[in-house]
Amino acid sequence: MTTLLSAKNISVTLGSRKILDNISLDMNAGDLKVLIGPSGAGKSTLLQCINHLIAPDQGEIYLEGKKINTNNNAELCHLRQNVGMIFQDFNLFDHLTALENVCLALIKVHKLSKADAQKRARKELERVGLANRAGLYPAQLSGGQKQRVAIARALAMDPKILLLDEPTSALDPELVGEVLLVINDLAKNGMPMIMATHQMDFVRSLATEVLFMEHGVIIEQNSPKVLLAEGAKTRTLDFCSKLNNLKDSCTVLG
Repeated sequence: MTTLLSAKNISVTLGSRKILDNISLDMNAGDLKVLIGPSGAGKSTLLQCINHLIAPDQGEIYLEGKKINTNNNAELCHLRQNVGMIFQDFNLFDHLTALENVCLALIKVHKLSKADAQKRARKELERVGLANRAGLYPAQLSGGQKQRVAIARALAMDPKILLLDEPTSALDPELVGEVLLVINDLAKNGMPMIMATHQMDFVRSLATEVLFMEHGVIIEQNSPKVLLAEGAKTRTLDFCSKLNNLKDSCTVLG
């Protein structure tokens, strides 16, 4: 079986600081890999390097076994069409409705007609529970609704993999659940994802692998049942226990 996506030996340096230090990971069908770790660990940078929104100082990205030449615009566009990105701050166009935000790439990139783009966009908005919000502008939507529009926009491009950069961190606590429900549905339907998050209940129930990052390095990598097992002497469990003290959002596996 061909690996869907590989990041090999990714490194990023800013001034004298190593943001990412020789990181590699592979994604296969059905994988949900979760990046956790303290602020500044390099999680967001790694996700943006995978999608080449940040150019690493060294390292290579492979999509379905083929090395991406990031100096070739066609190959770079192909990578970004197949590796969708969900940002923590939504990145919607404020002057476009929810429907128009989802339609835009379908028209500009996939060259669909306006009618066909709207048909597909409405399907994806319905998928994330926003069929009745298609005509609203971002300013008229809650944070959770904005993030679901962003997910619909990514899904409309038929990505092979989704990258999610702390998709609930900008949301009020009562809105987190509606976004996690959508992501939960995607995971259960086999969408491969790499997600940076501190929603540890979600991690324990759905993640196939946890990658704990610190100082630009993956220091632990295993299933959540191993890393979060009661009594495990792992950096991951220690970190989650501190989150629990601060947010009451991480409990130890029994």
